[in-house]
Amino acid sequence: MTFNGWVQIIVFFALILAVTVPLGAYLFRVFEGSREGSRQPLPRLLGPVERLCYRLCGVDPKREQSWLEYALALLIFSAFGMLLTYAIERLQQWLPLNPRHLAAVEQLLALNTAASFITNTNWQSYTPETTMSYVTQMAGLAWHNFTSAASGIAVALAVARGFTRRREAGDQPAALPAAQGTIGNFWVDLTRAMLYVLLPLSFIFALVLVTQGVLQNFAPYRELTTLEGLKQTLAMGPVASQEAIKMLGTNGGGFFNANSAHPFENPTPLANLLQMIAIFAIPAGLTYTYGRMAGAARQGWALLAAMSLLFFAGVTTVYWAEAAPNPALHELAIGSSVPGGNLEGKETRFGIAASSLFATVTTDASCGAVNGMHDSFTPLGGLVPLVNIMLGEVIFGGVGAGLYGILVFVLLAVFIAGLMVGRTPELLGKKIEAHEIQLAMLYTLVFPLLILGFSAWAAVVPLGTSTLGNAGPHGLSEILYAFTSGAGNNGSAFAGLNANTPFWNLTLLVDMLAGRFLMILPVLAIAGSMVGKKTVPPGPGTFPTNGPLFVGLLISVILIVGALTFFPALSLGPIAEQFLASNGKLF
Repeated sequence: MTFNGWVQIIVFFALILAVTVPLGAYLFRVFEGSREGSRQPLPRLLGPVERLCYRLCGVDPKREQSWLEYALALLIFSAFGMLLTYAIERLQQWLPLNPRHLAAVEQLLALNTAASFITNTNWQSYTPETTMSYVTQMAGLAWHNFTSAASGIAVALAVARGFTRRREAGDQPAALPAAQGTIGNFWVDLTRAMLYVLLPLSFIFALVLVTQGVLQNFAPYRELTTLEGLKQTLAMGPVASQEAIKMLGTNGGGFFNANSAHPFENPTPLANLLQMIAIFAIPAGLTYTYGRMAGAARQGWALLAAMSLLFFAGVTTVYWAEAAPNPALHELAIGSSVPGGNLEGKETRFGIAASSLFATVTTDASCGAVNGMHDSFTPLGGLVPLVNIMLGEVIFGGVGAGLYGILVFVLLAVFIAGLMVGRTPELLGKKIEAHEIQLAMLYTLVFPLLILGFSAWAAVVPLGTSTLGNAGPHGLSEILYAFTSGAGNNGSAFAGLNANTPFWNLTLLVDMLAGRFLMILPVLAIAGSMVGKKTVPPGPGTFPTNGPLFVGLLISVILIVGALTFFPALSLGPIAEQFLASNGKLF
């Protein structure tokens, strides 16, 4: 590890802290400002567009929904989007902007990809530049980058309303939306997330990326002759516009197969830094938004502190593991003579520090973009991205998903604290009862059930093992990572696995859909239960949820529920591989 590497990490995090408050305040004004008497930003420019959208879609923006109505609207919208994207993929040979005359995407692959993009996973079992036309990339995939991210933000705001809306003991039954059991309007939240947040930020960011050399054109692919006299094809396309929302929406799907390691997607160290900032910006800002909604900024700062400590633990481990020589080469003369650590699978224009940081950021935030191949990391270096996802991706997490995910762990932490002191647990003045804990446990159990169940199946049947790039514990890590990435809606992969087979396309399709919607439904139900509860003033025995003690408890609960659940599987995968690699055993 070098001083320069740590400077990069610290500068990155300082910039994240710098954007947290202004972006969080902006998000609060967009979604909750009207409740406090203020207007949405840019009312003369975007206000008419917003109202036109409501009129065209028949939406009453003043009518709020119960959690069940909110969830139903989300499911209907997602199902429609999945069918539309599937149709675009299957019909792309007859659609415009197809300069390579690419054929229709195969049925199971098209279905897997449609599910992948509507769940904000962006898992790609194909080579984009030889499979998807320009119109499919834009109208099918980039469109979902906006809508899936906006849906995540909408759910996070709905859950935050359930936790923070107050109903005092003297309120009349219809005095407040909280008394009616409503948590907002999905169509309004979706529209505002795209119109006021994702579209303007993506437009600006895309222009910045173009200045760094990211492609943005509709030109045909270039046929070049190399210095050796061979022919080479360079893919073109509208890359910057997709790259911007890919990062801001924590989507991660690459326009090219090499993703953010490709020089047309991520050409310079500055572009690399800006892309990482874009990944963390909205998840970090939402913690401040939550604090504002709760009427106590320290509530949001406590969440940000827990996320930040876990982030630094992860990036320190990855950087330490990758800065050291590959343990498999330790006994060889070259193992100790090669400076710079493990450079395998990394771009030299970024180096080990930026690659380690990117791997940590993208798996902390449910993004899935990669600027290096995790399959080529050392066993411990590859362990951290895997664990980051297994923790539920609450270390900042996806846009929206990180906030509502960590709020579930907040419930569990408060419940445990209440058991310790023998009091009914409370959060923001609302009593936490059996119903909320049952739903929280359902949320936390769905995730390991999907990952471990599918991984066990794939590890013992030829349909699962026949496409592995490696045997032994590294092969198990590839299987674990695939289903963890799918259930966690991350989308990154250990590159040694060929997942474009009927078995993998179907199992990952179920894995991604269940990992998205079977976890959103319980958390929306928690919000619906919490929003109608009466708020009582804190008493002398109330456990504060805004101080260092709570931050420590929250981190402990996240690690116990997440890490210990998966520790046996990790012991057979990357941990076992680390010990074997130290003795020169490769897989």
